[in-house]
Amino acid sequence: MNPTEFATVALATPDQMRERIRKKSRLKGRQPEEASLAAVRGLIGARPREGHRRDLLIEYLHRLNDAHGALHDHHLVALAREMNIPMAEVFEVATFYHHFEVVRGGDAAPGLTVRVCDGLACELAGAQDLIARLPALLGVAGHADVRVVAAPCIGRCEQAPAALVHQQAVPLATPERLAAAVVQHPAPIDSLPDFIGYAAYRAAGGYALAAAVVNGEEDAETIVKTMEDAGLRGLGGAGFPAGRKWRIVREQPAPKLMAVNIDEGEPGTFKDRTYLERDPHRFLEGVLIAAQVVGTEAVYIYLRDEYHDCRRLLEAELAALQADPPCALPKIELRRGAGAYICGEESAMIESIEGKRGEPRMRPPYIAQVGLFGRPTLEHNFETLWWVREIVEKGPQWFGGFGRHGRRGLRSFSVSGRVKQPGVKLAPAGITVQELIDEYCGGMLDGHTLHAYLPGGASGGILPARMNDIPLDFDTLQPYGCFIGSAAVMVLSQHDRARDAALNVMRFFAHESCGQCTPCRVGTAKAAVLMRAPVWDNDTLEDLAQVMGDASICGLGQAAPNPIRSIQKYFVQEIQP
Repeated sequence: MNPTEFATVALATPDQMRERIRKKSRLKGRQPEEASLAAVRGLIGARPREGHRRDLLIEYLHRLNDAHGALHDHHLVALAREMNIPMAEVFEVATFYHHFEVVRGGDAAPGLTVRVCDGLACELAGAQDLIARLPALLGVAGHADVRVVAAPCIGRCEQAPAALVHQQAVPLATPERLAAAVVQHPAPIDSLPDFIGYAAYRAAGGYALAAAVVNGEEDAETIVKTMEDAGLRGLGGAGFPAGRKWRIVREQPAPKLMAVNIDEGEPGTFKDRTYLERDPHRFLEGVLIAAQVVGTEAVYIYLRDEYHDCRRLLEAELAALQADPPCALPKIELRRGAGAYICGEESAMIESIEGKRGEPRMRPPYIAQVGLFGRPTLEHNFETLWWVREIVEKGPQWFGGFGRHGRRGLRSFSVSGRVKQPGVKLAPAGITVQELIDEYCGGMLDGHTLHAYLPGGASGGILPARMNDIPLDFDTLQPYGCFIGSAAVMVLSQHDRARDAALNVMRFFAHESCGQCTPCRVGTAKAAVLMRAPVWDNDTLEDLAQVMGDASICGLGQAAPNPIRSIQKYFVQEIQP
């Protein structure tokens, strides 16, 4: 049950509870209709002799949701029969993910959905006003059947405010642009820039290194040592040394698997999307090198559902690679997320790839030993793999030769907010936020001065302008109660309040909590309520922060207190009388 459903049940009257139970009971023991079975078979194919794979449940739910605009209960009953799994498993997965719309009792599917991002960058750009005005404007324009909903960050912070009309991205959204997209639906809106396709990548020498590694012309141990010496750390947020991870998984017994995380749900982060939609094969070559060196037999790529254009691109480029391979390829499967930030956590992503609810696992064991389908698993973020080819070709000294203020390497900063030129900025590790704004972002917007910044997305805390000289890198921000995470830098000006930014991200955490553990599920929701008060109840908030940090199962609940403590420490004037 997600937080919204939990709140609905908690506040329900007895009559409402009885109606809820009555509707659910309709599914228990229900026999599938022949028409529904035929519809399901038409979308997922005839049942193989060995039966449908259980791990493809989410993929099959997507096919039903795309084809019918929702997940109708009679189709779910038929899907459970076809996959030979309990109806309860199908229902619990279908209701876990935000992008699945479950319709019960013969109700009609909802109309076209417009998701307007209400993440911090989009809120700064006027998303709340857009959300409030759009339903009436679309109604006047003759589109009263269009549903407008607020959505968590959709990974287009440099294009704020951003929205999705069904599966089509609308950057720099205005009522007029959204109305036009509604009229054009389902005509495709090509939002991808020019990118390097398979033929062009091969012509420029691409995949030569991967082929040499696969064919034994490059020594695997030497490559692992190169990765270790380069100092490349995981760029999804955790920062675990990539070379050390390769060595750990390489030493595990076969068979081994690989899982690639392109869920990129951290508010403020869009670097993976930016690189993927411009140079997908550089990433795929990194995948092949890592898979061969570590000895994995199959690769599962998990891409967030908000990136529909990227999914179409990656499907086409994977097909081109597999049709004319430069070397022997491992099995590669592209999996589609369904709108759940929690699936950016590595074990929750693995649960989702297995076709389950995206709930984090207790550790140990760690996924390097017991991961996807119970096998040792190498898990990597997209950008980490994007750097592999260049580091191996140019050597560890090349990558380590960059850096400022005593730091080593390069970082891809996703910069949004009150700057003139937001976007992905490739800069030396250790650069300060002031240097980043002045040298890479064209300065602050006219009429704006730096007031505060989030150095690591929603989870990374908030710092005041007077602390604009801290090197931005792993391990440099922890003394101040912050961390760099995925290097999502969100910039606030004197026209903003840091406490409002903290409330925005806490609402996000409350919305995205998977609900598995009480400290996170209840703590984030309660904190969001308390943070709306003009004067904060600091003692109660500190109690919540302590419990969330100490007792939550995964990083979502553990990091959720960071914005609270940042405001209490650096912005006291905003929360006291």
